[in-house]
Amino acid sequence: MLKTLMVVGAAMLLSVPVAVAQQSSQSRACAGDIKSKCPDVKPGEGRIRACVKEHLTEFSEPCQARLAKIAETGKACKEDVKQSCADKKRLRRLACMKDALGKLSDPCKDALSQAVAGRRK
Repeated sequence: MLKTLMVVGAAMLLSVPVAVAQQSSQSRACAGDIKSKCPDVKPGEGRIRACVKEHLTEFSEPCQARLAKIAETGKACKEDVKQSCADKKRLRRLACMKDALGKLSDPCKDALSQAVAGRRK
C-alpha cells in the first residue's frame, strides 16, 4: 500500500493545478469514508489499511473508484519503484520517486497521467 501511495504522490507531482484540485476532491471522498468507517483507528502499523480493507465494500462509489485507480497505477509502476527505489527505506522512497520521475517507463507514465486526470481506461 505504501508503494501505491508513493505512486499517487508522484502522480500529483506531474499534475497541473486543475488536476490537483480534482485529485484533492477525489481524496476527500475517501477521507470522509475512512473517518466514518474507521473513526477510532489510530494511524500506523497498517491499522488504517486493515480497516479500509475490512470496510471497502461499504465505501462510497467515488472512493471505490479512486482506490481502484490507485491500485491500477500501482500495478503499472511496480517495476519502476523496484528498479529505481527498492533499496530505499519506506520514508525515503517518495523522495527517490521524485528524483526518478524522468526515468519512469511509458506504461507507468501513462498510468500516472490518467490517475492525475481522473480518467479510467
